[in-house]
Amino acid sequence: MLSEDHITKLSIVKSENRLDAMKRSIELLGINPVKGKKVVLKPNFNTADPYPGSTHPETLRGLIEQLNEMGAAGITIAERSGPVNSEHVMKELGVFEFVEKYRLEIVNIDEMLAEDMVKVTPPGSHWKDGFLVPKLFQEADCIVAAPNLKTHQYGGVFTMALKLAVGIVPKTINNYMRELHGSLHMRKMIAEVNYGYKPDLIVMDAMEAFIEAGPMTGKRKRADMFLAGTDRIAIDAVGLAILKDLGSTPEVMNTPIFEQEQIARAVELGLGVASPDNIELITGDGGSEEYARTIRSILDEV
Repeated sequence: MLSEDHITKLSIVKSENRLDAMKRSIELLGINPVKGKKVVLKPNFNTADPYPGSTHPETLRGLIEQLNEMGAAGITIAERSGPVNSEHVMKELGVFEFVEKYRLEIVNIDEMLAEDMVKVTPPGSHWKDGFLVPKLFQEADCIVAAPNLKTHQYGGVFTMALKLAVGIVPKTINNYMRELHGSLHMRKMIAEVNYGYKPDLIVMDAMEAFIEAGPMTGKRKRADMFLAGTDRIAIDAVGLAILKDLGSTPEVMNTPIFEQEQIARAVELGLGVASPDNIELITGDGGSEEYARTIRSILDEV
């Protein structure tokens, strides 16, 4: 559990240049959690639908190159897709083309066995009997999460850093996804999955967002932004502020950010900051600073 006076830094870069924005968002944090470590990279390959339905190919390539520049000892992409075949999704997105060029390893979570997993039961869990997550994520030297900014029409309300974690729960070993999507506690259960792993760096591509529908397709709007930080709750809180600024669904617009069930449950579990007051927005240019002031005002609304 974080102390009440804990402050997490979150960078905001507003730019029309995707790769420049991604790189600057990481550099602004002034940290290097990947140097000399074997990195597990968790992208967003729920389906093969074009960005923001899935991680943008330029973002994936740029992030891999940036992690290598930061001194990563190796990179493993670990992911499973949603209702569709994970290997087919990775092929359609061209992920395997990166393997030889960047000496990557790819782990398809759909192909992992029960002995590759560990059971997680969060305090006060809304899962019937906990859930499994790959040991890979609990034993990793370093985890980098790469969510997109979008709404979720199937009960999640939004899908960013917290929702990204659902992709580490296997769908082939148990009927976890049926349980999740059939529960009245879906949003709380999404937050609870995050009890099973902790990313060391989160880089969110918000160049475009789904402001309605999602997560595969939806109404798009440009935001021209990248966010980076180490706190999943902070990332999602700022992401929600961006959606509010862009104009989004009633569920997003009419609910205070820290009253969203995903965020409120994550706070209960001590997974990150508990208040907008614990988030420090950092920028490196005038345009980003101006927009950060807008986001700050939305964050501070009650």
